[in-house]
Amino acid sequence: MAAQAGAISGPAAEDQDRIDPRRLVTFLLMVLGMFMAILDIQIVSASLPEIQSGLAASGDEIPWIQTSYLIAEVIMIPLSGYLSRMLSTRWLFTISSAGFTLMSLMCAMSSSIGEMILWRTLQGFLGGAMIPTVFACAYTIFPRSKMHIVSPMIGLVATLAPTVGPTLGGYLTEFMSWHWLFLINVIPGIIVTVAAFTLIDFDKPDLSLFNRFDWLGFIGLALFLGSMEYVLEEGAKEDWFADEFIVLMTAMMVLGGFLFFWRAFTAEEPVVRLDAFADKNFVMGSLFSFGLGIGLYGLIYIFPVYLSGVRGYNSLQIGETMMISGISMFLTAPIAGRFSRSADPRIMMGIGLVMFAASCWMMTGLTEDWDYWEIFLPQILRGVSLMLCMVPVSNIALGMLPPDKVKNASGLFNLTRNLGGAVGLALINTILSNREDFHFSRLAEGVTAGNASAMESIGTLSRIYSELGQAAEGAALATINGMVRLQAVVMSLADIFVLLTGIFLGLGALLLFVEKPAAAGGGGGGH
Repeated sequence: MAAQAGAISGPAAEDQDRIDPRRLVTFLLMVLGMFMAILDIQIVSASLPEIQSGLAASGDEIPWIQTSYLIAEVIMIPLSGYLSRMLSTRWLFTISSAGFTLMSLMCAMSSSIGEMILWRTLQGFLGGAMIPTVFACAYTIFPRSKMHIVSPMIGLVATLAPTVGPTLGGYLTEFMSWHWLFLINVIPGIIVTVAAFTLIDFDKPDLSLFNRFDWLGFIGLALFLGSMEYVLEEGAKEDWFADEFIVLMTAMMVLGGFLFFWRAFTAEEPVVRLDAFADKNFVMGSLFSFGLGIGLYGLIYIFPVYLSGVRGYNSLQIGETMMISGISMFLTAPIAGRFSRSADPRIMMGIGLVMFAASCWMMTGLTEDWDYWEIFLPQILRGVSLMLCMVPVSNIALGMLPPDKVKNASGLFNLTRNLGGAVGLALINTILSNREDFHFSRLAEGVTAGNASAMESIGTLSRIYSELGQAAEGAALATINGMVRLQAVVMSLADIFVLLTGIFLGLGALLLFVEKPAAAGGGGGGH
């Protein structure tokens, strides 16, 4: 009898530990949908001038093409857990993919900036549900023992999509037109929508949740996160609280935050459950996700600032230069997956964080003469380190949670990465502005009548501009001013890399407070 029981339990355990091919294909198509949603955050960034020209928009209006998408997406991401339980994964993902695809088409057909902002807002809101849903499915439909196969897929998409976004956008705009930034989503979007409707069967809807939907909590969530995203996106440009609208949006953020947290702790069925934060590893994983958001989106922003503002690169040259990181991520993904099968995720993350810090430290020696090859190795290290971090961080955050908590926790986990990016960009822009002014003042102190080198440079430039007559000296001073300003920009960028080095070394130290996730084992359950 014992032998017979062993014979029965052996195949059953083995069957429980296998990946269903149908579910794997379904999941891969869902990952494609997530890729589109994350890609569209950055795909327009290199092509805003062309869109501005095509829509006859003003300089103040055009940033809303990105801001509206980010605000809407950041509201949907934490809400997706509730909607997934209410509608089921199948219907939520189908509606999300179909809506995202339709809004992409409408964006391409926009004839005014008002239309574009409306469709981009709906595109971000509808598409935002795909991102956390994919993360949640990874931890509920697959055996935990197979996460070394699944985690690299979602880690690669989460890091690669924003990295290649500006490059792909630059190519599409250069060789076709800006309309293709959105049309590129249509065919894949239709495929993903059909696949979601026909193949997803992971869970059942609970329509009773519709009658218990906490509208007050949702309003608080929208005000809180929407206002926060706006303040972080626009604060540095508007000199923070010197701008009345920033003050108003901050007040709305505080009001929305009070309303949201009040309902989260008192409502019978809150729109976002916060109980996942009772798990120490989830808290630490979310903190790491926040830090990775700073590094990921911060460097996607910093490198183009240097390459365009200092080196004079166009959008295509910037994209080709930054593709080094994308290629590194792609090549590292299978290695990271294999490494994660046997390695302690804390050690794996520690290596990744130290490598990221090292890549930033190498950039602290930045000068105005650095070109493709000087930033080649730091970019490789950045790509490799991000993949080494993104594979284990989701396991640290979500890998020890019970299946019934994963859907809500996935929304919160993905939210922290987006908020990290927003906070990081706000911090970087503010520091860049302040440090640039500081370095300019210090450098300008040396350009005085008592400085022989400065006077010699002014004299040389004045002779070059001699055909301008009396304006020659003024032109020479303007040139010197530009040179000093350029040096101040480079020095302030180097300061940012010093800061990022410290942040990532600090994150590495926090790994001491992380518990080792339980050994990979059976089931992920489908329901």
